[in-house]
Amino acid sequence: MFCDAKDYGEILTVENLMDYLNIGRTTAYKLVQSGKIKTLRIGKVYRISKKSIDEYVRKESR
Repeated sequence: MFCDAKDYGEILTVENLMDYLNIGRTTAYKLVQSGKIKTLRIGKVYRISKKSIDEYVRKESR
């Protein structure tokens, strides 16, 4: 039932997402809450794998 942490790669916060994509807080939360970027939510905090951000960028750049 448990996954290997290596499957997720580097784990980022919403603030890291903002820096990585050079976007604002509102845009970052819209991407996260819409499901366009896959996330894990722990309590009130979102965690985002760098892999899922890269997948989103690939899809959007087509």
